[in-house]
Amino acid sequence: MNKSMKKNIQHFFLFTAFAAGTIHLINRFIDATAGMKHILDADNGDYYDWKDGKIYYTKRGSGSPVLFIHDLNPISSSYEWCRFAKRLERNHTVYTLDLLGCGNSDKPYLTYTNYLYVQLITDFVKNVIGEETDVISTGISVSFVALADSIDHKLFKHIIAINPPLPSSFCKMSGRHLFLKKKLLELPIIGTFLYNIKTYEKNIQQVFHDNYFARPHLVSSKMLDAYYEAAHINHSHGKYLMASIEGHYIDNSIVHVLKKIQTPFYIVESRNMPNDVSITNAYAKLNPSIETVFLSNTKLLPQLEAPDKLLEIVTMLLQKM
Repeated sequence: MNKSMKKNIQHFFLFTAFAAGTIHLINRFIDATAGMKHILDADNGDYYDWKDGKIYYTKRGSGSPVLFIHDLNPISSSYEWCRFAKRLERNHTVYTLDLLGCGNSDKPYLTYTNYLYVQLITDFVKNVIGEETDVISTGISVSFVALADSIDHKLFKHIIAINPPLPSSFCKMSGRHLFLKKKLLELPIIGTFLYNIKTYEKNIQQVFHDNYFARPHLVSSKMLDAYYEAAHINHSHGKYLMASIEGHYIDNSIVHVLKKIQTPFYIVESRNMPNDVSITNAYAKLNPSIETVFLSNTKLLPQLEAPDKLLEIVTMLLQKM
């Protein structure tokens, strides 16, 4: 090996070390600054010591229990319900939780699967709530609510699904390229950096404008800060959940469950969601007993965008026998 080649190799390793050090400092800076506003402080809640980690939850109000489950996304948390849950507290005992891998709950390094959350919700209802409950979930979280109900029919009195995706969307399979993508996101430095790019403040703002709100002018800076903070609590370890979601390890068919479900099942579908009619028709085709109520001028998160309109619908549905 000549001197020139040795010098090039030395430069390569020096550059690699410098780049890794710089990325590590960026990651540390994001960790240190993301939660400076303390929007999601856990002082007002408690922790359920579950087998795979501590689960942050809140309990407020009095009356028959209602459990709120946020959309499964590492930027999401029980903050999703902050404008809505308090509206039910006069007549119900309201429970909110941060799913494993989200918000103030633990974010362990493991493969997150649909049945992991089925177990979590089942155990939470039995061990924390202690009685049959109404449940309201958002987005893909309906999948593990439906599966939990199929395993134990005494968990839920009513299931309300806010903007669930097509039932067929839960049937995706993982493959080698997705496995490699998952492993890349799980890497200590580069994986964290990629995660931080995906959960950068501007990208979260774009998600709100494109998917979460039909009227972007209603998105407050506090909402954006809360979602940014949720993504980076616990040293950005939400990347492990993101890796499992993007690797399709969360997906599990619920078609067979929906066909047989006997618990009253209602869909609240926003008119501004893409394929809103196709989605609701797909659920009704699987099970004609599934009812749908449409909500105008909202997208994925009507509980943040139009809580009063959603309250009217939810109150009506919970009163049904």
